[in-house]
Amino acid sequence: MDSNGTLYLVATPIGNLEDVTYRAVRILSEVDVVLCEDTRVTGKLLARYEINAKLQRYDAHAGEQVHISIIEGLLAGKSFALVSDAGTPGVSDPGVLLVRRAREAGAGRRDRPWSVGGHRRYFSGRHSRQPIHLPRLCAAEKGSGYLFQKSPDPCRPGRHV
Repeated sequence: MDSNGTLYLVATPIGNLEDVTYRAVRILSEVDVVLCEDTRVTGKLLARYEINAKLQRYDAHAGEQVHISIIEGLLAGKSFALVSDAGTPGVSDPGVLLVRRAREAGAGRRDRPWSVGGHRRYFSGRHSRQPIHLPRLCAAEKGSGYLFQKSPDPCRPGRHV
């Protein structure tokens, strides 16, 4: 049995606090520490569901000592939940660095509570609107074994690559 802790990536509601999954609430109430961008924002979510978890700030300004402390906690058997202020952590925020460092250290990691079972995800970001780039993108996806997520262009609502 592995004695390492676990880093959970937990999606949080965007807008309505009631748009949270049962699994997310359970994980947030069970972990030792909830890592969040803003303790005030995450504190509102935890208060809504009467969760008394320890909050620790983790954002783009997290220094080397913060990363070392979290990794040491994981290797010592503590469990952490990484959340963003709204949405999914580790996609377009500094959480990706923590996930990479935890993986390199051999610490456990669990997928987001909303993940599609059995699929490995790859966030491929925003893409050029030029048609010449689309065939290359599709060729990279084909047979890769990953479920690709593309971000819609915020300047063109309703149109996706």
